[in-house]
Amino acid sequence: MQTRNKILDDVSQLMTNAMGVAQGAREEAETAMKSMIDRWLADRDFVTREEFDAVRAMAQKAREENTALEARIAALEAKLDK
Repeated sequence: MQTRNKILDDVSQLMTNAMGVAQGAREEAETAMKSMIDRWLADRDFVTREEFDAVRAMAQKAREENTALEARIAALEAKLDK
């Protein structure tokens, strides 16, 4: 009976070790895939979400400033016409 428990313990330990190795391999594969995708995207000059949002905010601010300047110019022109 003692031998059977030793065999089961060994099999259990082997399975635990195999799961650890599989987990490590999965993480390594994920890292390699992410790196490959990042390189592929960089080669195609895609922008990151953060860059896109920053440029969009700048464009929105420029539009608002443009609208304000148009209103000021219209007010100044109205004063000159009087």
